Amino acid sequence: MLQPKKTKFRKQQKGKMKGNAKRGSELAFGSFGIKTMEQAWITGRQIEAARQAVTRFMKREGQIWIRIFPDKPITKKPAEVRMGKGKGAPEMFVARVTPGRIMFEAEGVPYAVAKEALRLAAQKLPVKTKFIVRRDYNETTEA
Repeated sequence: MLQPKKTKFRKQQKGKMKGNAKRGSELAFGSFGIKTMEQAWITGRQIEAARQAVTRFMKREGQIWIRIFPDKPITKKPAEVRMGKGKGAPEMFVARVTPGRIMFEAEGVPYAVAKEALRLAAQKLPVKTKFIVRRDYNETTEA
C-alpha cells in the first residue's frame, strides 16, 4: 500500500480543497490518461486497486504512471470512545485531488486497450473522471 516512508509531522489538520488543480493537469509521460472532474481524498488502497486493474487488463504490456501519491495522514479514534482526550492515531494516508488533476497515464498500448484499462481504473476510484488523449497522438503511426 502506498504511504510515505517518513513524515515531518504524524498528524495533519483536515484543510480545505477549493479550486482546480494548479499543477499535474496535463499529460506529461503517456499518450492516454484519466483526469478527475471533482475533488476528493483518494486512499492508498483505492490507488492500488486502480493500478492492479490497469496492469491486469493491459497484460503487463506498455507502461503506466501514477501521478498522485497519498501523503496526507488521516486519523481516527477507536470505536466507542468518549469525546475529547485528543486527536486519534493515524489510520491511513490519502492523496488530495482537485478537478483537472491527472491521476493515471498509460503508453505503449493501442487506443482501445488503454481506454478500457483506464475505464476499469476509474471504476475503482470515488470520483468522476474523464479519459484524455495526447494532442499529437496519431493511432496509425503509434499502434
